[in-house]
Amino acid sequence: MTASLGLYGLGVMGSALALNILEKGFALHVGNRTASKVPPFVQAAGPLGARATGHDSLAAMAAAMAPPRAIILMVDAGPAVDTAIEALLPHLSPGDTIVDCGNADFHDTRRRAAALEAQGLIFMGVGVSGGEEGARHGPAIMAGGRPESWAHLAPVFEAIAATYEGQPCAALMGPDGAGHFVKTVHNGIEYADMQLIAEVYGLLRHGQGKAPAEIGALFGQWDQGRLKSYLVEITAAVLSAVDPATGLPLVDVILDQAGQKGTGRWTVVEALALGQSASAIEAAVGARGWSAEKATREVGEQILGTERKPLELSETELEGALLAGRIVAYAQGFRILQAASETYGWGLDQARVSETWRAGCIIRSALLGDIAAAFRGEMPHGQLILAPAFAADLRASLPSLRRVVAAAVLGGHPVPALSAALAFADTFSQGRGTTDLIQGQRDYFGRHGFVRLDTGAVHQHGPWAVTIVDKVADPKAQ
Repeated sequence: MTASLGLYGLGVMGSALALNILEKGFALHVGNRTASKVPPFVQAAGPLGARATGHDSLAAMAAAMAPPRAIILMVDAGPAVDTAIEALLPHLSPGDTIVDCGNADFHDTRRRAAALEAQGLIFMGVGVSGGEEGARHGPAIMAGGRPESWAHLAPVFEAIAATYEGQPCAALMGPDGAGHFVKTVHNGIEYADMQLIAEVYGLLRHGQGKAPAEIGALFGQWDQGRLKSYLVEITAAVLSAVDPATGLPLVDVILDQAGQKGTGRWTVVEALALGQSASAIEAAVGARGWSAEKATREVGEQILGTERKPLELSETELEGALLAGRIVAYAQGFRILQAASETYGWGLDQARVSETWRAGCIIRSALLGDIAAAFRGEMPHGQLILAPAFAADLRASLPSLRRVVAAAVLGGHPVPALSAALAFADTFSQGRGTTDLIQGQRDYFGRHGFVRLDTGAVHQHGPWAVTIVDKVADPKAQ
């Protein structure tokens, strides 16, 4: 790393990432929109602060840095990034690099990369996953930009990243917005995984009357097997926690409204734009949206009076259902990544993506090593659910998912993500579906045509097309 390095934005994530960089031995210029926060940060860094140089503005930071410069932005996605770029531009030199490490919309990243490249500057969009703890001690890092730009900054990012079996969980995903897109899809999978876990928790709690601590212990057991993952691990911890103020299970004093910052929605929007199904992710995003309507749900409970029936489901069946749902969520995410890679010419290495997620990030799980192996091996039609190892998993676990969804539906327990995962798997195991009728309907009202199965002829029309033409030609026939 020959560039002088700066970081602007000392919020929770920015401060954690800055300390990580300093701890790895790199000198760092730091700044913040509220300049008064800079001296306390340097002071609180203790011995690490000796390698930090604080500044009261972006302009002052850039002026103090020798070119070539590399300035990491840790600010809110959207206009704040553009504002920071505009403030920096008069003070940068050709060959300097701006690195956006926030949760940016990849379309913005592509736009910014093109605009700055035209001015002789370098722009990288880098996804950072792992929350505050990951940023401080080792996140998963998904970079987007030119290979030469990555080579320039890789020593820093690889040093601060999480490691898996000695290998850094940091990699260049592709040009321009590829890194931010991979991070977006990562978050979409995260939404689905969390919702699937919450639905299984709900069935155990409301369908079987188990106490949170008992359910937490079960998730702890599952975390030792095929479901081993960070999210299952922390689920066990959350459900086992007791509120010190009331003595109640902590989960019972938490309002049932889940927040979201937008990346899940972005995943769904982009999936639809790319002609892909993200049904499990969409169900999770929808469930979070519905959760905000607490008052409406309470009135709905009184008016609709849906009866919640006890569920006779084994722990093994619930474990299998969660495994099947998780496999589908990952599969949908990787389908979106592949579609985007083909559309934008990114050349994403799906195996490397999964390897980057094996440590540091929120969706790290035991499945990711197998996913990487699957992408490097036999995979019919490039579909993860058809790879031998995952096809075997699904053949074994889909019966459990089917029984769980059926029991939940008959018992009045909402399972939108589990249901969506089952429908996706069933759709891709049915050689001939029902869209023949839909295409016939489209031809009837819009003359869109269809392909004949027997001859392969395209742009064919049904007999109704003649009738419609006749009616138009002869108004008396109408």
